[in-house]
Amino acid sequence: MKSSSSRYALLDELRGLDLISMMLYHGMWDAVYLFGVVVPWYSAGQGRLWQQSICWVFILLSGFCLPLGHHPLKRGAAVFGAGALVTGVTEDVVWFGVLTLLGSAMLLTGLVQKWLQKIPPTVGLAVSLILFALTYHTMDGYWGLGALRWALPQGLYANYLTAYFGFYPVSFYSSDYFPLLPWLFLFWAGYYLHPLVGRKRMEPLRRSVCPPLGWLGRHSLVLYLLHQPVIFGVLTLVFTVPQLL
Repeated sequence: MKSSSSRYALLDELRGLDLISMMLYHGMWDAVYLFGVVVPWYSAGQGRLWQQSICWVFILLSGFCLPLGHHPLKRGAAVFGAGALVTGVTEDVVWFGVLTLLGSAMLLTGLVQKWLQKIPPTVGLAVSLILFALTYHTMDGYWGLGALRWALPQGLYANYLTAYFGFYPVSFYSSDYFPLLPWLFLFWAGYYLHPLVGRKRMEPLRRSVCPPLGWLGRHSLVLYLLHQPVIFGVLTLVFTVPQLL
């Protein structure tokens, strides 16, 4: 079925599918860490792989879709503000979560876009992916690939301001943490992937496969803000009501 909109329906639907995966992941996180449900595989490598698959798709897709809009600074400010709202109201503290990252990436890209556009897309994509790989372990105290590592000065890991960039102090805690390094480079990889694909090859993406997923994707920001309190409320009922009966 063809989409009646000028939007790229499949991109919305991919975002909606990733949003469902994120909701399930967060529901599992609440069940395990807030309600004491024992799920061995979740606390092991499988849970980490699941979490990374969600954030990689979400961040890469956000960068890819940025050129489709006309007001990156306005959009970035709205998303950054939503991230600040999450920080302000979430019981299990969130500092520099994914919304703060995406808002920051949109704002930074909007500010330097005229210079980014001077870089050939192939070069921009390659450099972005290389920098993402090199800085992926910023939070672990080093940059590098494989056995080739450069230890970072511990003085960089000073406070909450440096944590915004990826250099968090020992006392830092956040239940959802996506600093600028390395994730800004993954966002820019998506940004440069867009012109490489090109508008002509994107035409098939206008075709809708699952409209409900598209609706979720189009309202992803609002649903992101609402899903955690809803999930927590449902799990609270599930785990407390039987004890009262």
